[in-house]
Amino acid sequence: MTPVPGFCGVILAAGASTRMGKDKALLEWPPSGATSDTLLSAAIRAFVPFNDLVIVVAGKNAADITPVVDASGGFLTINPEPERGQFSSLQCGLHEVLNHGRDAAMITLVDKPPVKASTLTKLRTEFDSALSAGKWAAVPEYGGRHGHPILIGREMIEAFLKAPVTANAREVQRQHQARIHYVPVDDPDTTMNLNTPDDYARLASQSTQGGI
Repeated sequence: MTPVPGFCGVILAAGASTRMGKDKALLEWPPSGATSDTLLSAAIRAFVPFNDLVIVVAGKNAADITPVVDASGGFLTINPEPERGQFSSLQCGLHEVLNHGRDAAMITLVDKPPVKASTLTKLRTEFDSALSAGKWAAVPEYGGRHGHPILIGREMIEAFLKAPVTANAREVQRQHQARIHYVPVDDPDTTMNLNTPDDYARLASQSTQGGI
């Protein structure tokens, strides 16, 4: 029987948030005006029950988000060159996963709403089963679209780390398509992105109407 791997959560939060106009990690969540939570703190807390530790990859925003990471029980690591792109942040985070002696990762982006606990439970269960069948990753699928968080084992971690920094996660996943287990989920947040003020305003409107 394949042993159950030790997991680290990895939250990529080093982006400049240029389209949003403010750091997405620090956006109020849910966007209702009735909480002190942020997208980042909510993401960390969602991951904590499913991982041995939660790593947040910061960039030039490290000083701003460190208090949130510390208060939420996360572990901060810094991408010294975030301008190299999101894949460089992923590689920084995965190096920390291995440095902490873990061999699997649950990865998401800070500009995605935290998904349901039931979704994370299903992904962990499906990943553990898929690992025994020779798979390297589990990816949620909603409405025909692939989303986050993605769960990856040691083999996929190594594939990401061996790729050039100019690559991207999608290219690496495509190269190992047969090793990925796609998991149908009933959770639209897995495929949602918050890139602009309009995206956030739409969610704020849904929140006031009880949709979040």
